Amino acid sequence: MKVSDYIVNFLVENKIDKVFSYIGKNAHICDSIDKNKNIENIFTIHEQGCGFSAEGYARATGKTGVATATSGPGATNLVTAVADCYFDSIPSIFIVGDVPPYECKQNRDIRQFGFQETDIVSICKPITKYATAINSLDELRYKLEKAYFLSRNGRKGPIVISLPENLQFRIDFNPKKSNSFFKSKEYELLKEKSRDISRDIKKTIELINSAKRPLILVGGGVRLSNGVKELREFLKNSNIPIVYSLMGKDAISDEYKYNLGFIGNFGTRYANLTIANSDLLIVLGSRLDNLQTGRKIETFARGAKIIQVDIDRGELGIRMDIDLAINYDIKEFLIKVNKLNNLSLNIKAWQEKVLEYKKTYPINYTLNGAKKIGNSIISKLSKELRDDDIICVDVGEHQMLVAQSLKVKNNQRVLFSGGFGAMGFALPSAIGATIGTNRRAIIISGDGGFQMNIQELEIIKRRNLPIKIFIINNNSLHMVKLRQDTYLEGNSVGSKKDYSVPNFKKIGKAYGIESYRVSKLKNIKKIFKKSLKNDEAQIIDIEISADMTTVEPRLDFNRAFEDMKPYLSRDDLKKQMLIKLV
Repeated sequence: MKVSDYIVNFLVENKIDKVFSYIGKNAHICDSIDKNKNIENIFTIHEQGCGFSAEGYARATGKTGVATATSGPGATNLVTAVADCYFDSIPSIFIVGDVPPYECKQNRDIRQFGFQETDIVSICKPITKYATAINSLDELRYKLEKAYFLSRNGRKGPIVISLPENLQFRIDFNPKKSNSFFKSKEYELLKEKSRDISRDIKKTIELINSAKRPLILVGGGVRLSNGVKELREFLKNSNIPIVYSLMGKDAISDEYKYNLGFIGNFGTRYANLTIANSDLLIVLGSRLDNLQTGRKIETFARGAKIIQVDIDRGELGIRMDIDLAINYDIKEFLIKVNKLNNLSLNIKAWQEKVLEYKKTYPINYTLNGAKKIGNSIISKLSKELRDDDIICVDVGEHQMLVAQSLKVKNNQRVLFSGGFGAMGFALPSAIGATIGTNRRAIIISGDGGFQMNIQELEIIKRRNLPIKIFIINNNSLHMVKLRQDTYLEGNSVGSKKDYSVPNFKKIGKAYGIESYRVSKLKNIKKIFKKSLKNDEAQIIDIEISADMTTVEPRLDFNRAFEDMKPYLSRDDLKKQMLIKLV
């Protein structure tokens, strides 16, 4: 059979029904997709948009996302999406239609031999689970099976495959006569082995039952392990308070009574106070990076024993001492805890205390007497969203506003670019998410991030996609500007100085998308209600002053974890502490 047909059939057999493409030396692959009724090509306007769309598809569906592009600049334009998938553990395969081996420089002491020749495999090895070139029929089946397996096995992540153009159209491939990865010794070595963690489960239960102030920190690993149902069952049985990292936000809805929200440098004050005063912290699938713990790490959960559960052994205890480190899949861990079902907690006083924190220090929509319109906008938008909307958030100040103020409903998804923090993520990832699920997507972006992949608006119009775009437009890269105010004497070069924003309303209309510009808060509320009643593609350009989007509270570099700006008086803070104030 033809090689490109075999590859497409392989994707279909693994329930992948969409591939995001930009055509070039991958033309045979795209042709085979087009001729297969069980899978669809979605052609984007830029390869980065192609990569992020595949990522959005993977995040929203749980399947492996697939993107394909041509060699050289096509391949390198995928690299940002590859890295984003790597750092956020997103299962994905990036297939590059490459130049034939006989057009490559090989061992010649030159920079390039063939047109658009670029060693994409070497470029991507540090940011993939597996990067390989398939240069012969003998290795095709083995490497393709290995690629798919590795994208999903253990800690998930991206794969890059270089597939030369001259191999794609070979018609003499017989998969039955080819080596299978799944019958190899390598597969036996790589596949997850069953481990007995009964002692760890027993110890976990003992620690929970003896704790007076237990707390769960929900990380991205809960969603990646497909463990949301198991987490909710555990919380139903225990009513233990929870907080979450950025990537854990949509694992538990805000309807859970003891959801204390977002933690860390831009977390809520009540979330940070809860962590600071806990005596047991159960960390589920979070790597505890410095945006979560703050730079003064010795003050983080300093009165608590810490249990950390993670599928990646390398993430356990790398930044602080852990009392019980469990290298295990989060879903399987929760299944075992739930099955044991011998919790005996007496935490009523603690539950009342954390609710008191939440009541005393809500997200304040005023700052120094002026309205914090950014938080208010997100809060009002949140109220109008459907239970099954997929919210795709770009990177910038608005991302932290969403983390603080968006109230997540039970069936909603919230997609962030987390560890890599890639501006330009939201628009194409929303395309992949809505195409993969047939659900409505909501984009929340800033004026900076939105411009980075603005060309993908063409796909929204071409395919009549149900995507609503809300741009928090403060005419600046305001998060960067605030750092410049602090460290560079207010020299806002690149963030305000020599930076500008186009008329997004006119741009939307040029693409044939209904677009609005709004600035008054009373009009914003009205337009939210009107816009979100239907599924028509729309752009809502929300123009506001940068001063009104400033994210607070926030944790400064040299302060204890609970001591957030705007600072409480020492007496007020001391009254809220159940452990010694630093």
